[in-house]
Amino acid sequence: MTEQFNTALENLVDKLIGWFNAIIENIPNFILAVLVMIASYFAAKYVSRLVRRVVSNRIEQDSIKNAMARVVAVLVVVFGLFIALGVLNLGKALTSLLAGAGVVGLAIGLALQGTIANTFAGLVLSFRKKIQIGNWVETTGFAGEVIDINLKDFTLKEADNNIVIIPNKTILDNPMKNYSLTTKMRIFLECGVGYESDLEKVQELTKSVISKTFDQVKSPEDVEFYYTEFGDSSINYLCRFWIDADSILEKLRAKTRAIIEIKKAYDAEGINIPFPIRTVQFDNKLDIGSKNQNASTSE
Repeated sequence: MTEQFNTALENLVDKLIGWFNAIIENIPNFILAVLVMIASYFAAKYVSRLVRRVVSNRIEQDSIKNAMARVVAVLVVVFGLFIALGVLNLGKALTSLLAGAGVVGLAIGLALQGTIANTFAGLVLSFRKKIQIGNWVETTGFAGEVIDINLKDFTLKEADNNIVIIPNKTILDNPMKNYSLTTKMRIFLECGVGYESDLEKVQELTKSVISKTFDQVKSPEDVEFYYTEFGDSSINYLCRFWIDADSILEKLRAKTRAIIEIKKAYDAEGINIPFPIRTVQFDNKLDIGSKNQNASTSE
């Protein structure tokens, strides 16, 4: 029994001595690994600030700037961790870490497909020059001013001051009309005049009113005017002209102004804009007297 105890004690002492020797031998590597981690930490902070400064020229959203800077910082620290493990000769641990990270990343990716898709879509939208905060856009049935683009959603403020929040992935998957990309918009006016109207006079008057109302329309020749159909109660026309505008609100204001001025001009010239009417015509005359006589005879 005593001999077995002494043997176990000798084995334990040998193990402790071996570990102690291994620690002494690996102290330089351990110190170097610590220095690598410290260097990677400060490098991550510097690279993060650098990335934020670079993307500030292209991206206005602070949330996306911070997210990109943090992602880059994490990548730098992870790279430093891998180097430190290599310095410590922990190759097996590094392989296991990579395998575990792959499995965890796959599980997270499957669980957060929608969130990850919106995140990448937010990054793509942030780098698109044709979509900027302050633009007036129309997409997926909504129209308004872009007030925010972050890693999750795309936010619009409509003309009635309602806020619309749309997932970033939906924005990328659907067409978008951006009114702010051009400085001109075309106004479409549809109206009708009575059948008794002088159509040439109506055309000249309408084009003249538009050219006098808007400074952007230099002459009546710049106004397009087309009669489109013989309607039920009027002869209908389409009038088109260009104005300087970059939002739908300016377009609506211009259209309102044009309608008011055209109505004033028509009233002054006696041109009728008819209401929808229906005429009932009786071709057979009713002989009321004969009916009364027949009724008296029967009595």
